[in-house]
Amino acid sequence: MKTLPEPLKSPSLREQVYEVLRDALEAGELKAGSVIKQDPLSERLGVSRTPLREALLRLEQEGFVVIKPRSGIHVRRLTETDIRHLYQMIGALEASVLVTEAANLTDAKIAAMRRYNNEARAALSVNDFDRYYNANLALHDSYLQCSDNRELVRHVRVMKQRLYDFPRRQSFVKQWEMASVDEHDEIIAHLEAGDFAWAAEIVRDVHWSFAVQQDFIRNYYRDELTGGGGA
Repeated sequence: MKTLPEPLKSPSLREQVYEVLRDALEAGELKAGSVIKQDPLSERLGVSRTPLREALLRLEQEGFVVIKPRSGIHVRRLTETDIRHLYQMIGALEASVLVTEAANLTDAKIAAMRRYNNEARAALSVNDFDRYYNANLALHDSYLQCSDNRELVRHVRVMKQRLYDFPRRQSFVKQWEMASVDEHDEIIAHLEAGDFAWAAEIVRDVHWSFAVQQDFIRNYYRDELTGGGGA
């Protein structure tokens, strides 16, 4: 039997192209609604159309671009319907983790959530949104990482990137973030009391509820939602 080669150490060309495109989306170089022309882009990146096409197909699967047979590839613009659907899915998935992984959410992990939330509140007090955002992600990851369902965790991460990272906004709605910190406090208090089901309900029906958060959402996404149509 022929010996298999050693595993590749470096990412594939497709993966490298994908990361370059993701960086361009995060930096706002590829703007919502803009058209991606494959020939100029493949020439600029110094790659053939095959790895570029594969990277774009992955971005389409994740919801970042739309590939239309006759009109090309467009950077997807978030609509209010998109946001509502993303909130519904994230809320349902995160709540399910709190219920199914209750036995794995130890006192130490709940204490870490409390520390991250205190860090988020301190960051908001000095208007440091990046510090707040990182603490916020770490708080949610404290319980998401209890799940061995890697696909669930990956999908939640991608959906949050669609909502907040591509591109990452330079401004924020402080009142919304303060309300979010207060919601975290309530969730953590229920977890500390061992009431995982009630904590999950708050995650799903308040924290990630479009109906509850819609005024903040419309303020935060005002430019996108008033920017007209698009992909």
